Amino acid sequence: MKTFVTIAALAAGIGLLNAPVQAQTKLKWAHVYETSEPFHTESVWAADEIKKRTNGRYEITVYPASQLGKETDINQGLTLGTVDMIISGSSFAARAYPPIGVTYYPFTFRGPDHLLAYVKSDVFAEMAKGYQEKSGHQILAVSYYGTRHTTSNRPIKSCADMKGLKIRVPDVPAYLAMPRACGANTTPIAFAEVYLALQNGTVEAQENPLNTIEAKKFYEVQKNIILTGHIVDHLNTVASKQLWDKLSPEDRKIFNDVAQEAAARTTKKIQADEIKLVQFFKDKGIAVTEIDKAEFLANVQKNVTFEQFGYRKADWEKIQAIKDGQGS
Repeated sequence: MKTFVTIAALAAGIGLLNAPVQAQTKLKWAHVYETSEPFHTESVWAADEIKKRTNGRYEITVYPASQLGKETDINQGLTLGTVDMIISGSSFAARAYPPIGVTYYPFTFRGPDHLLAYVKSDVFAEMAKGYQEKSGHQILAVSYYGTRHTTSNRPIKSCADMKGLKIRVPDVPAYLAMPRACGANTTPIAFAEVYLALQNGTVEAQENPLNTIEAKKFYEVQKNIILTGHIVDHLNTVASKQLWDKLSPEDRKIFNDVAQEAAARTTKKIQADEIKLVQFFKDKGIAVTEIDKAEFLANVQKNVTFEQFGYRKADWEKIQAIKDGQGS
């Protein structure tokens, strides 16, 4: 009897050894944002959620704060295979497929609700497909980053008021379009040096979302916040071609669903913060001014063409036709 039990136990053990084991795939997800920002915290949530929904088959490590390189590097990493997923702006996606960058043309979006309607539209689906065909990579979701506004030591109520203004703007062609169309002198300064440049007068102004203006304390060295709202900024969650090609249809759905849930959570947090910040700045004694966006847009369209960036005016017009709060 003992012999029989021993043989049975050995047989069971051998059976377990021969049973198929589901291998775990380890993935790298990179971005350039700080660990305190929702772009990171919600990515960590998404990584955990993907692990749960795939029964542990995918283990994703999120690398924040440029740990795997600057934005240019991590975009290249998608192609080189050094990263599997990234969060990055459409200005970088536009390097592979220029038309997708039309969303950076000044005053394309009326506000966050218009952006979110665009993301659900056929226009965006066409853009994402064009990017996928050119790069091979897959856009899974879009997060709202914030609406870019201007801070200045000079009151600004019209486009003409910006003439000669020394303003720091990131060295991205579409970001430069509005200030230059209004006659400002744009200066590219490293982001880490902007506060000091504003403080010592190297530049008189800068532009960024309200969340960034608060986080980097720019309001301490600026007298005015002008709600130009010239770019409604956003970030794409992108999966590499190598990863996407390996995923089963079921796993593709999980990655898509989770990425979109994380993007929605991020967007909600950013929007809530922005609403509170206008009053926060007013309480600090900062002059917060609204502008006539139509007047600024007229000057931009007079001085800046879509074609010089590789954009298509027809795409911009389709986006204009989308109603806030609904896709096309």
